[in-house]
Amino acid sequence: MTQPFRHRFRVRYAEVDPQSVVFNSRYLEYADFIITEYWREAGPHFTGEGALEFHVVKAVVEFERPIRADEWVEGRAWTTRIGNSSIDTRIELHGATAGEDDRRAMIDLVHVHVDLESGRPISIPFAVRAALGEQLERADG
Repeated sequence: MTQPFRHRFRVRYAEVDPQSVVFNSRYLEYADFIITEYWREAGPHFTGEGALEFHVVKAVVEFERPIRADEWVEGRAWTTRIGNSSIDTRIELHGATAGEDDRRAMIDLVHVHVDLESGRPISIPFAVRAALGEQLERADG
């Protein structure tokens, strides 16, 4: 596998519960934020002419350790599978100041490319396959 996409951010006060721990629903917001930046860097277009429409059909969050208020977090993302109309992505959230092995959560997402008018799945364009395929996890590596 090539190196995952990486993006750092700081936890804001509004994202934590009264114990200063990131509220569980925020992990999916973080995943959305990270995948948006990942896909933006990779090249697929989600606005304007020729915009793509992907819907989340599955999200699995595995919590390992809490993330706390004002902490720096490094999100890492990579594509694990590209099907006919779906893309699987792994996102990991790591504490950004404590080192490489400070994983806090893993989030697996499945997105389906859809026709916005009908809501039905459609094939993923070749350009998206090429852009995200560079990040595919490879069993032969």
